[in-house]
Amino acid sequence: MSPLPSGLLGDLDPTSDRAVFRQIADQLREAIDRGRFREGEKLPSEADLVEHYGVSRMTVRNAFSILQGEGLVHAEHGRGVFVRPRPPVRRLASDRFARRHREQGKSAFIVEADAAGSHPQVDSLEVKEEKASQDISTRLGSVRRVLARRRRYLLDGKPVEFATSYLPLDIARGTPIAEPNPGPGGIYARLEELGHHLDHFEEEIRARMPSPTEVKTLRLAAGVPIIHLIRTAFDREGRAVEVCDTVMAADAYVLSYQLPAT
Repeated sequence: MSPLPSGLLGDLDPTSDRAVFRQIADQLREAIDRGRFREGEKLPSEADLVEHYGVSRMTVRNAFSILQGEGLVHAEHGRGVFVRPRPPVRRLASDRFARRHREQGKSAFIVEADAAGSHPQVDSLEVKEEKASQDISTRLGSVRRVLARRRRYLLDGKPVEFATSYLPLDIARGTPIAEPNPGPGGIYARLEELGHHLDHFEEEIRARMPSPTEVKTLRLAAGVPIIHLIRTAFDREGRAVEVCDTVMAADAYVLSYQLPAT
């Protein structure tokens, strides 16, 4: 077992009232922030840290647990603990629903995947008519039944988000929107072809820890939160024509906005 490189990590402060495992976590976090350990790079092993700090293996595991809970690292069984990569997708709110993308036959997800240099996929697709929940009904103007389109999005084979679109039946029933593949440009292109030219979108965003089902669906590692986004699309007549309820893996996205100064 070789010693860690000089200056990579510091020493513990025996006079501090901060728990030893938290001091170790602090030093590892600082080393990650300063780029001493880069994205995807393996951290020193438990044995290396036990030797460096003169502590028990459980103390080191507790330090790793803190960093995992913060979403900074992830453990791979039998391989070690690695620095978690930064989000690969930058979601530009001012651009993702631009009409020019639909006219080019591209959905917003495909545009984002292209910008990230990743291969997009959609699976777990389900399209069916169902009773609207109270919340969805209210957002869509007191409709009773909706067409629901559920799908999971993947980048390079890794699930990154799960979304359900709800559309009023008088708009969607019997149209390509009700088909598994609605065609180039996605459902927004079909809505505009049906005369519902999109005017604006309203989004509500919050962050939270995932449910067990969301962890399984998105294959989330321990400590990774989700971004829960609800978007309502309005046409030029002011009618709400779609509500999209989206759950995104927080380690896969950066949400980018441009705000006016006045």
